[in-house]
Amino acid sequence: MTGLSHGQNSSDRQILYVAAFLRALSTGMVGVLIGIFLARRGFIARDVGMVVSAGLMGATVASVVVTLLGDQLGRRRVLVLLALLGAAGGLGTAILSELHAVVVAAFVGMVNGMGRDRGASLILDQVILPATAPDAERTTAFAWYSVVQDVGHALGGLIAGGTALLRHLSGLDDVGAARGMMLVYCVILLATAGIYSRLSAATETEAVGVKAPVSPETKRVLWRIASLFAVDSVAGGFLTAALLSFYFFERFGVSEGVVGALFFGARVANAASHLGAAWLAKRIGLLNTMVFTHIPSSLLLVTVALAPSFPVAACLFLLREGLVEMDVPTRQSYVMGLVRPEERTLVSGVTHLVRIGGWAMAPVFAGFLMQGTSIATPLFVGAGMKIAYDVLLYAAFRRQRPPEERG
Repeated sequence: MTGLSHGQNSSDRQILYVAAFLRALSTGMVGVLIGIFLARRGFIARDVGMVVSAGLMGATVASVVVTLLGDQLGRRRVLVLLALLGAAGGLGTAILSELHAVVVAAFVGMVNGMGRDRGASLILDQVILPATAPDAERTTAFAWYSVVQDVGHALGGLIAGGTALLRHLSGLDDVGAARGMMLVYCVILLATAGIYSRLSAATETEAVGVKAPVSPETKRVLWRIASLFAVDSVAGGFLTAALLSFYFFERFGVSEGVVGALFFGARVANAASHLGAAWLAKRIGLLNTMVFTHIPSSLLLVTVALAPSFPVAACLFLLREGLVEMDVPTRQSYVMGLVRPEERTLVSGVTHLVRIGGWAMAPVFAGFLMQGTSIATPLFVGAGMKIAYDVLLYAAFRRQRPPEERG
């Protein structure tokens, strides 16, 4: 990437932050809404899992395209196109009624039932953002990026609870009110496309159409870390916001408003934890922060599945959310710090691709497990896999440090 002036750095960083906020707002909404919306329309757990997986599979395909062609097609152009496709797919998901049609719409629109913004746009955001800050401040830049995402996630979850208010004010039935909120989701994504269109030309790569060489060391790092991220992502696919919302709805009989408020609190806890992660990483290192906050969060998830009532489950869930996302800005910064700037699009794309691929596969199995065994089974499976990932990650990378941590 070309050298950026301070003004360009600040302007492009702010655009990334605003776009990330809007994208997260829409994702927070749909993560809470989609499972309950489909359930109210008569879809069973297996169907919900299929729709969530279809959306994540669409995001997987988009991630492949971004990884291979994002720089050549133009980063700004691709980011705008992804937002427009998301709006179109959300519209189809809201108005179509047949399962196969909803699955196709979710795929095209990359409808994200994770409840967290993990779409293909994140690949290019992660490539552009490090160029706006020196190495010493890279983790802080990623932390603030994660904060604005989680503020968006929190407000999105809260807005999803507005379904009840819309139902009261408009006289719509449950399905109609939820469909109206899905249309709000589409409008937010259209606004995101407009924001991305304002990125400067300085965010584009210098060598359009030229494949950057990848060093042997980077290839070794990429192979190991991508393999481990695949394990973590499959575990995360058992724990999407859509399936967790479905779990709380079915297990405790709580409404969209209650679940939306719970996820609002969860995203607030996530946002605070990101700044705490940046502070902690400067003292104990990025990898230690990733691992030693993630394992306790997985143990707390097991207690959520065992909770005897919704208030207890909600409290344990919020404690878990205060820790589970501390590895996000630290992981992003750690990976970008291990590789050269010209290798970042490929590395960001590949690591993101294996993560979203795992998220895409798992919800189908989670839905079948919910249907065939216990509704809490995915929580146990996801927690166990995440603990295994943390142990393996620490063993593989404990001696590999980013530039700012090398003595």
